[in-house]
Amino acid sequence: MANRQSDFRIETDSLGDVQVPLDKLWGAQTERSRVNFKIGSEKIPTAVILAFAQLKRATAIVNHKNGNLDTQRKNAIVASCDEILTGEYAEQFPLVTWQTGSGTQSNMNLNEVIAHLANQKLLETDLTVHPNDHVNMSQSSNDTFPTAMNIAAYDSIIKNLLPECKKMIATLEEKEEKYHDLIKIGRTHLQDATPLTFAQEISGWKIMLQKGLNFIEDSSQNILELAIGGTAVGTGLNAPLNFGEDVAYELSIATGHPFISAPNKFYALTSHSDLSYTHGAIRSLASDLMKIANDIRWLASGPRSGIGEITLPANEPGSSIMPGKVNPTQAEALTMVVAQVMGNDVTITVAASQGNFELNVYKPVIILNFLQSVTLLSDAMRSFRVHCLVGLEANQEAMSELVKRSLMLVTALSPHIGYEKSATIAKKALAENLTLKEAALALKYVSDTEFDLWVDTSKMVHP
Repeated sequence: MANRQSDFRIETDSLGDVQVPLDKLWGAQTERSRVNFKIGSEKIPTAVILAFAQLKRATAIVNHKNGNLDTQRKNAIVASCDEILTGEYAEQFPLVTWQTGSGTQSNMNLNEVIAHLANQKLLETDLTVHPNDHVNMSQSSNDTFPTAMNIAAYDSIIKNLLPECKKMIATLEEKEEKYHDLIKIGRTHLQDATPLTFAQEISGWKIMLQKGLNFIEDSSQNILELAIGGTAVGTGLNAPLNFGEDVAYELSIATGHPFISAPNKFYALTSHSDLSYTHGAIRSLASDLMKIANDIRWLASGPRSGIGEITLPANEPGSSIMPGKVNPTQAEALTMVVAQVMGNDVTITVAASQGNFELNVYKPVIILNFLQSVTLLSDAMRSFRVHCLVGLEANQEAMSELVKRSLMLVTALSPHIGYEKSATIAKKALAENLTLKEAALALKYVSDTEFDLWVDTSKMVHP
């Protein structure tokens, strides 16, 4: 059934009239984008919309303090932004990521919705709020979109990723303490090596996460610098003096994050190396998570035909055909997320390289991938910790048995009888299916007492 004319209202922009559905709060430019860019299903992330609302709120306050925006309009804009920040109008921001590379249409989407809401609040006055003249006052898309990107990116790191990283570190510390004295065989090149404690192995995982956390904390300080105040090309045309500094201050008060004005706005508009650099730290954390998850699922392999040194929680049946099978599904989910983050890093790296003259026009895809990485890693780390790591238990009997069978304990003999004789013992034990002690005594390289004194695993794990 065709839409009736009464289902629409007419909105106007510099290109002419546009029909907008009556139940929508956006205006002509949002509608044009919605119609012209029917590409994919990836919307501008909600975190960016909320960051924009924070930004528009702050700019209205600063424009009012500068004497450029009257009190009634300022109050209406601020109140409208506050309503958006509650999530009440989420459906009013429909635009896809695959739009103009500056994010202009999403900036206008915010301007138009805020103006619409503000005008509803000013119905009993003679005042109106214009999307460009008032909501977008002292701004352009070229400085607002990168500012919203940095706000969203930093907020998501601080509120989601870093807390989950800290919780996983704490869980590993508990396991490290629990298995402080449990000796197991080490492995290098996927082959037997000298022994270590399970706590020592876990400590390596823990420090990987701690290093990753430190890298992200350090690199993310760079994205506290905001482009706002640069307007179209970085000169600050149409923005009052110190506008960027004043808006950054208002945002810091509102968010609790120490945002500052980027000292060079030409850099802030044309480069996203700060986000790329920070995502590189996130990718580094993801790489270490891949290693940890793989170690854990290898150590849990079996239960009878694999290594079987640890057991993992049985969260769900592992097979539709093999009864009783349990798989390391949390490790699999985490490693798939890591693969996605690595792909996102490539996309961000390529997109961040595309700053032509005064503007990078790959902004929406950069922030889409950045926020997806943070969200997926945060969720996957939480899931892995709660459903796998917390319930991980050492199979002490299996660990002890594998230590006893390892040929690499012969390494402890090398300082006493030399490398060549030690190697001969190991080769004889392997070829004749003997224990190291049986082989050593048969070759008469050591005495019974000497072997027991020198091949002591409790001394081998603590040099």
